[in-house]
Amino acid sequence: MKILVVDDEPSITRLLSRILSKEGYQVETAFNGMEALELFNKFRPDLVISDLKMPGMTGLELLRNVKKANPETDFIILTAFGTIENAVEAMKEGAADYLIKPLKEPEELRIIVAKIAERKRLLASDKISRMQLSEDLPPQEILFCGMPHVLKEVEEVAGTGATVLLLGESGTGKSVIAKAIHQLSRKRGPFVSINCAAIPENLIESELFGHEKGAFTGAVKGKRGKFELANEGTIFLDEMGEMPLPAQSKLLRVLQERSFERVGGTVTLTTNARVIAATNQDLQKLVAEKRFRQDLFYRLNVFPITLPPLRERPEAVDVLTKFLVQKIAAQVGKKIASIPGDVLDRLKGYEWPGNIRELHNILERAVILSQGEELELPGQFQPEASLSSRPVESGKKQLKSLKELEKEAIKDALEQTSGHRRRAAEILGISLRSLQYKLKEYGLKKD
Repeated sequence: MKILVVDDEPSITRLLSRILSKEGYQVETAFNGMEALELFNKFRPDLVISDLKMPGMTGLELLRNVKKANPETDFIILTAFGTIENAVEAMKEGAADYLIKPLKEPEELRIIVAKIAERKRLLASDKISRMQLSEDLPPQEILFCGMPHVLKEVEEVAGTGATVLLLGESGTGKSVIAKAIHQLSRKRGPFVSINCAAIPENLIESELFGHEKGAFTGAVKGKRGKFELANEGTIFLDEMGEMPLPAQSKLLRVLQERSFERVGGTVTLTTNARVIAATNQDLQKLVAEKRFRQDLFYRLNVFPITLPPLRERPEAVDVLTKFLVQKIAAQVGKKIASIPGDVLDRLKGYEWPGNIRELHNILERAVILSQGEELELPGQFQPEASLSSRPVESGKKQLKSLKELEKEAIKDALEQTSGHRRRAAEILGISLRSLQYKLKEYGLKKD
């Protein structure tokens, strides 16, 4: 970081320059406001540290000129004890902080400058992540194809700070919609995601809230949690229905009081991160089964948005296929110039139990295996396996047949993966914990 130190007392500029140079900053000095402005235009500092009272141009006037030239340049005012009120006025004009001189100890300066440097680093990192996020999201007409009501709800809630609960089957794109809400909200902080099903139960509190050194075996150093990292931004809690009950209690407190402590810590931290949660489970059913806190459900269910499954918006299959094929082809270094009509018909005739995730996986395999510039579907893709092509009886028997289909799908996935449960869960588009629950429910062996 480049720092310009301005003071009409050479002893002060030498002292501050020496302290800051030892910390690794690039430092230039000036002895009055006019000299500082000339140097400012050449040096382009990230931070200006200036005395308040100087002959000619005052520190306050220099501050106004600097902010006019570059609003992103930070400014620290140096002031004597008797003129603190003037320093407060300077902060109203845009100064980041002030220091009383003479300095009691160098550490005062180091701490204030380090805070500014860290904030600048985080802002720069966030700017990069936002650029990447924009590139990751598909165009609006593709993202919300076949679900204009979801687009309307997202636009309505994005600019508020309301907690959002995204509902829908696995693979319907809940994480992408969460990113879209974050991007439309124009939050200054980052988008931080955590999959509640992928974290071991004994570590999820540490992941969410952080921990202090020595808090538990293996905690060799302190760690910031997701809520701390997401401050001023958005935290996305995926697979919310899989969160253990003890962590649910702590999460409830964060939603109510916006405060928490790290595991093993005593200092209360605050966060204003916007919370977006997602689940493919029926949370009200989990509440009835005492597997999910009712009060937490009410806190999360402020603005629910339900994403329809892909089979309910067949027009999206055509649009998504064309978009994904080009994206995947670019990633794997192949050229796919056309998609035959019969291929699109077969894709649109399939029920897509795994939704967009399954469509992406099929298309990725198809692009890789295609020999020419025309998309070819892999032999493993059998649209006759679609739910729509299987006889389904009406009434109460329909529910039973759907369960049988689910049981068969789990068996097939386990056979394809030689009993590897994690890979089977990925194919099915569910969490490992959900698969284990289903194995138990249907009396299937886990090995």
